[in-house]
Amino acid sequence: MKVLYNIGILIFTALAGLISPFNSRASLWVKGRKKWTEKIADKIKSGDRVIWIHCASLGEFEQGRPVIEAIKKKMPEFKIVLTFFSPSGYEIRKNYANADCISYLPSDTHGNALKFIKMINPEYVIFVKYEFWNNYISVLYESKIPLYLISGIFRPGQHFFKWYGSFFRSILMKFERIFVQDQPSFDLLSGIGIEKISLAGDTRFDRVVQIIGNARKIHQIEQFRGGEKLFLAGSSWRQDEEIIAQYINKFPDKMKWVFAPHEIDKSNIERLEKLFNVDHVRFSEFSEASADARVLIIDNIGMLSSAYRYAYIAAIGGGFGKGIHNILEPACWGIPVVFGPNYEKFREAVDLKDAGGAKSFVTFDDFKGILDEWLKDGKLYSSCADVASKYVKENTGATEFIIREIFKKDINKQHS
Repeated sequence: MKVLYNIGILIFTALAGLISPFNSRASLWVKGRKKWTEKIADKIKSGDRVIWIHCASLGEFEQGRPVIEAIKKKMPEFKIVLTFFSPSGYEIRKNYANADCISYLPSDTHGNALKFIKMINPEYVIFVKYEFWNNYISVLYESKIPLYLISGIFRPGQHFFKWYGSFFRSILMKFERIFVQDQPSFDLLSGIGIEKISLAGDTRFDRVVQIIGNARKIHQIEQFRGGEKLFLAGSSWRQDEEIIAQYINKFPDKMKWVFAPHEIDKSNIERLEKLFNVDHVRFSEFSEASADARVLIIDNIGMLSSAYRYAYIAAIGGGFGKGIHNILEPACWGIPVVFGPNYEKFREAVDLKDAGGAKSFVTFDDFKGILDEWLKDGKLYSSCADVASKYVKENTGATEFIIREIFKKDINKQHS
């Protein structure tokens, strides 16, 4: 299996190079990995104390971010090397101020792993949620460098739990400790003989609490909302938008409506605008004169987490595709949430729906029923809002637990 794994890595890398002239993501993936040794050598010097943190993409970065910032605050003597597998993570966070060196992770060949780890010489390594690169993990293990997984979540369908999964199980055995989000993940790992596990929770809860503290006011949305209730569709996709737009066109005056689509390129914004039979305006073109429009379209990146503070109800996109986006950002503001049907792989969505702070819709009639109920029954709405807020607050603390467990020796030295 190890031979097949290494062949697979080589084939994947070669294919990325072949399609890079015709695919923008592949191009970024390939170009970003060129001259990685020079980048590391420029930022990391011999004698530096280093912690390496690896994230697959932007979502995993947001989970790792509270841990990174806690390390910087508690142990500033360490330099942080932050790596990404995906362009969607690296390209957006390549200038992140709390990391000393930010790079794409070189392809997982044994040679790259040896060279990369020798150059940065980390004292600790943290992988966030996913990413099980055998060569990197094996070199770390052989070098006796402790490797941790944080915010891990596991499901029965993964390779680790199949009859043919001994190779993949051997990878998990090399982690110093695996911090999981939930009890089912803990039980799955225990069932295959993994003993170094801690039930720590999900660091994203800590991240969204940070967001509340750092949220900024958006005067344009305040002006647009006026004295009305506001519905915000965050990270929306076509299927979500078509159902919501149908409701808006039938009942435009029930609320003010804001969309923050997942894709903000010109063609997608134009497609979205065509769904509405009511006055609408883009955020980039908003003025006092357009405040009477019924729909506002956010056509920028970076505003959504602060914009939720103005919402009365939020819809989270992605539920008609591979899975929903972040529902914790609106929930932390005490806002009931709706989303499409593909949410079962997201523990927080299942938990929040079961508790009554969220609902799922498949059809227009489903969506209409949910909104009509929340808008007509103030007591029910308040109860759902309280559930959402309480759920986030009760699940914070994973970051503090993880930092204490991983770095207790260094923290104790500081206080001795």
